[in-house]
Amino acid sequence: MQKKVIIIGIGFASRLGLIRSVAQTGAEISVIAIGHEEQKPLDSYSKYVSHYYLCKGNDEAQLLSIIHKHCIDAHQKPILIPINDFAAMVLDKNLDSLKEHFLFQHIDNRQGAVTEWMNKEKQKGWASKCGLNVVKSTNIKITNHQYGGIPTDISYPCFTKTREYTTGYKQTLHRCNSEKELKTVLDYLSVRHQDITIMVEDYKEIQTEYALVGFTDGKNVVIPGIIEILLMAEGHVKGVACQGKIMPAAGFEDTVRRFKEFVLGTHFIGLFDIDFFLADGILYFDELNLRIGGSGYAVCKMGVNLPAMLVRFFSGEPYGDLKKEITTTATFVNEKTSFDNWCDGYMSMNMFRSIRQASDISFIEDEEDPIPAKHFEDNIRRLRWKVMLKKYPKKIKRFLKKKL
Repeated sequence: MQKKVIIIGIGFASRLGLIRSVAQTGAEISVIAIGHEEQKPLDSYSKYVSHYYLCKGNDEAQLLSIIHKHCIDAHQKPILIPINDFAAMVLDKNLDSLKEHFLFQHIDNRQGAVTEWMNKEKQKGWASKCGLNVVKSTNIKITNHQYGGIPTDISYPCFTKTREYTTGYKQTLHRCNSEKELKTVLDYLSVRHQDITIMVEDYKEIQTEYALVGFTDGKNVVIPGIIEILLMAEGHVKGVACQGKIMPAAGFEDTVRRFKEFVLGTHFIGLFDIDFFLADGILYFDELNLRIGGSGYAVCKMGVNLPAMLVRFFSGEPYGDLKKEITTTATFVNEKTSFDNWCDGYMSMNMFRSIRQASDISFIEDEEDPIPAKHFEDNIRRLRWKVMLKKYPKKIKRFLKKKL
């Protein structure tokens, strides 16, 4: 019987990478796209997709309705794979009702356990016990749109972020150079959030940002290599890599060992992503994401298919014969994030073209699955004219007038 896999999440580029990785297992693939796409999403054109459903925004009830209405199979338990925090949280929050029909990531098969580990304070506490370096932080709780005084032991500059996953979490990311600036940020956040806990960390001047993706079956942890972020996005895609380098874990052996200990201590089963960074010559743990990261497809392109390990494990099949280590180095480009950066004004078109040409691995282009890339190029041409017309209306109109 052909195994069924349902990929759930936001961002067609991230979904597309997971689609192509899972396709190598021979599974039948369905996709639930979370978002507000006005046009048909590009990953729906992949030849590997059998069924495609659209969930408008972060609507838990609609997402669950799609899963129950379209994805239950009387003859098997399909595998659900979330690719963003919201999807992971919904599956975890409804584990007791979903586990009767589906297989998916979990912690001790206990409902709510994955969401508990999304708490960054909990993560940092466990990371410290595992011998990982963490940045000092203080919590400020906003309740009913109000917060108390600002603690006097906060050092400046500082950096704010939400303690746990929340919709619009990027609104919470701010550098504050003084108590006055911190108060301005807290005032801003207290208007927009009724109840939220803000972590205020000592600010670190980051030298290099790193990430790793992996898979754990609860007893074993596979971490194939290290991702060095070469260019990080800004604007509405802030925090996602535009370009990076995937490389062997040589030189990071002790850090990887501690990360494996860290992951095993959570009792998590599934795909994961860990962010860490170098500051003042010291490697610091940043956060654990209990789903595959946006740059995870680069690992599969290097021959280590983590999603295939997950599918085999949940199918009761061994995965020991699959490659588990990266042995060479390559650069990758996330064309979607990079083009979004150009649209938002953070990147020139020449730079966009340059990083595409300089990268060994593409997230959208694929010789065996070419149609999504064709539609992406069509979108570039269409959106480029739209953005240029908005930026330089007089020049474009003069140009078009001459052509006509």
